[in-house]
Amino acid sequence: MKILQVYARIYVTELEPALAFYESLTGQKTDLRFQYPAAELELASVGPFLILAGSEEALAPFRETLATFRVDSVEEFREHLTKKGALVIRDVKRVPTGSNMTVQHPDGSRFEYVQHHI
Repeated sequence: MKILQVYARIYVTELEPALAFYESLTGQKTDLRFQYPAAELELASVGPFLILAGSEEALAPFRETLATFRVDSVEEFREHLTKKGALVIRDVKRVPTGSNMTVQHPDGSRFEYVQHHI
């Protein structure tokens, strides 16, 4: 059970200007970009940043999530976290990149855990 990468989440209404800024900031190119039609969002990652783009209404349910942890097993983390007192806010489900869940840690902080299957 490992955290493979941590992404700082950035919420924007326009993706292209944000990509240009974060590519310039990091000196890296966009390495993942996809549509998430069920949530009416488009997502992209640039280095340590995960950029979520959509309308204010589409972004609203996700804004409380502070960061995304890319992990080797969402299911193992679900079991571990609930044993440690975390609350599952959005249970494990399929998403365009694999599977994810949103968890509230005992301190009240919310995080997404994602396991890529791409």
